Amino acid sequence: MSRYRGPRLKIIRRLRVLPGLTNKRPKSRNDPTNQSSSRKRSQYRIRLEEKQKLRFHYGLTERQLLKYVRIAGRAKGSTGQVLLQLLEMRSDNTIFRSGMAPTIPGARQLVNHRHILVNDRVVDIPSYRCKPRDVITVRDQQRSRAMIEKNLDLSQKDQMPNHLTLHSSRYKGLVNQIIDSKWISLKINELLVVEYYSRQA
Repeated sequence: MSRYRGPRLKIIRRLRVLPGLTNKRPKSRNDPTNQSSSRKRSQYRIRLEEKQKLRFHYGLTERQLLKYVRIAGRAKGSTGQVLLQLLEMRSDNTIFRSGMAPTIPGARQLVNHRHILVNDRVVDIPSYRCKPRDVITVRDQQRSRAMIEKNLDLSQKDQMPNHLTLHSSRYKGLVNQIIDSKWISLKINELLVVEYYSRQA
């Protein structure tokens, strides 16, 4: 299954707020979340929706998400927490959370178009896993800096997670540590995602 490129508001209406997918909000009168709350949902559907939230928020294909679940399952600690940490430390999400891009798809475009440097080396792979003490900078080109400057002006700097530091005047971000679970912006029950995949096996 390929990465979703269709209408984003359609997904938001079904799965509610996904800050990584889009910063738009559906009109309250058309928001079916209140209407669907009275319907009885099966356990399978609840798990499926949690999995879809994760997939659409981080912009992953089904195969990519399954790969992350398997990696998290082999790691020490809670599989759900490790899964979220792996996704949060991706380069595209790190750029989004630092305020250099308005959404994760926007951050992915910056990475793909080689506007971003990690430790002074061009990184054009959105799934690159950032590590503590990584320094994220913008290429010293007028076009690259103009794009980032526009996004920094629009971002809300008071929502900066504690694992990142941003020096906006120097177009520079620093990864301080692995993200703490309380700073993850997506409201999700990650255990239901793990259960979904464990029942698919």
